[in-house]
This record gives sequence, structure tokens and C-alpha cells, in this order.
Amino acid sequence: MNQFAVRNGVLHAESVALPEVAARFGTPASRASLESALQEFLDVLNGHPAGQGALVCYAAKANSNLAILNLFARMGAGFDIVSGGELQRVLATGADPRKVVFSGVGKTVAEMKQGLDAGILCFNIESPAELERLNEVAGQCGKRAPVSLRVNPDVDPKTHPYISTGLKEAKFGVAYDDALALYRRAAALPHIEVAGIDCHIGSQLLDPSPFVEALDRILALVDQLTAAGIRIHHIDLGGGLGIKYQDDQVQPTVASYLNPLLDKLAGRGLKVVLEPGRRLVGNAGLLLTRVEFLKPGRAKISPLSTRR
Repeated sequence: MNQFAVRNGVLHAESVALPEVAARFGTPASRASLESALQEFLDVLNGHPAGQGALVCYAAKANSNLAILNLFARMGAGFDIVSGGELQRVLATGADPRKVVFSGVGKTVAEMKQGLDAGILCFNIESPAELERLNEVAGQCGKRAPVSLRVNPDVDPKTHPYISTGLKEAKFGVAYDDALALYRRAAALPHIEVAGIDCHIGSQLLDPSPFVEALDRILALVDQLTAAGIRIHHIDLGGGLGIKYQDDQVQPTVASYLNPLLDKLAGRGLKVVLEPGRRLVGNAGLLLTRVEFLKPGRAKISPLSTRR
């Protein structure tokens, strides 16, 4: 539901006139929009047998404002983070660290220790080198690190090439053909605990069909892992569901995105993890600006200037 509307020539957020908000606080966000966006995910998941017990991990990089993090935490959400700083912000809101997944391609030793000390749900591993480093760090800490490999399924997400992350050319994730061998390595390491499998194919996706194609490839890999004696407890389907920016765009519903995926997961006993970001906050705020000066120039004259 759109919480922004023009009333008597004045733009309102929910029922509050935005000039009043700007005068008191600056740029506003709509709490109702944030709540309804997350609730849409929760309702679809709770309404499907395969979605029971699912975890929605808000991608904190989309907007790490403490008030927004706190709101989502109180609604039961988890968090997808990509840095130690984001982990600090999430924990400062009182969020449960057992609902945090640590993504990102360049985790430092200090960040790995942070995650281990906090007791996060999972590290999403992007490379063999990262896996080896995490095993070493976990050993130094006297712990076992829960991991999920981010597998690149080589699927075209049909979005802008700069935010496409699921093709084999992308820097993100482990190549599909290399994933089984790396899972075998992870299962053999003394300070690593294989927990799940992760996949994220891109951002601002308006066609849900690439998600289904990616899931088919990931489930085929899960079957190979099961045959190899490697048990997967959760499947992280990432985020990327888009929002409407232009009048001619059609914004897919959460149900049209999730239900085909949940249908394929029915009966598999895998906990579902999702990482939406833009979809939760992209339509929930406005950037308000104020004209401070009008400056006439040589090539362009201000409307208020008397120069001709």
C-alpha cells in the first residue's frame, strides 16, 4: 500500500504533511510502509507449508538506520550483513545474533572473530580462500564456524548488468561446477560446520522466473550433496525482488515470487532464508530537499533575476 499521497496540494506521508516533517526532522520514512513490506513476506511464508519457520533477513546495506533495524528486529526479522560495522549496528538494536547471516566477498580476520563471538547463524562463504581463513580463525577461537557456500548458478537475472550477480562472469560466489568439491572440503575441515547453501542472482528483478531457474540448479546440487553424505539444513534464496520506479513498470507481488519457489521446496525439510533489502525499504522513504539560493549564471538566468 502506498503511504505517500498529495492532499490539498501538499504531499503527505501517511497522514502527516511533509513540510511539517521536513521542518522538524528532515528526510522522512513511513513506518507503515516498512511494516507492511515485511509483513507481506511473513504472510506468504506463513501461508505455505514449506515457508513455516522461514527467516527473513533484511539486507542491512539497503538502509542501516538504527530505527529501521530496530523496527524489523522487533517484528522478528533477521539480518543479512556485509561488514563488522553492520554487525555492530544490528546488535545495538537488540537483534538476535542467531538470526544474522554474514555475506560479502572480503571478510577480515577481525570481522570473522566478531561473527564467531556474537554467535551468528551463518557465514556465507564466497571463495576457497575465505573458507580456509575462517577455519583457521575459528580454530584460534576454539569454535566451529557454521557456513553456507554462496553458489553462483550461472542464471541470467534479466536485470541491469551492473547489479547482475548470478552469471558465471560475476565476481560473486563459488562457480557451480566447483561447489561440490568445495563442500567436500568444508565438511572435512575441523573447525567448519556445513549448515546451508546460498544463492543470490542480482537486484531489482521484476521477472520472478529467474529465481525459479536458479532454485532448480541449487536443488540439483543439494541432491548431489545428500548423495555425498553432506547434509544441508537451510537454503538461502537471497534477495533481489524489485520495486516499481516508473509508471510503465509492473511490480511483482511477493506471492508471485515466493509461491513457485516454496512449491519446489515442499517436503524437502529445508529451512528457508531470504535476504530482501530494496523491496522492504525502497518505497518507504522520500528525500526532501530545500532551495537555499537562486544563482544567476552566464548561460542560464535564474527566474528571479532582473537581468536580460
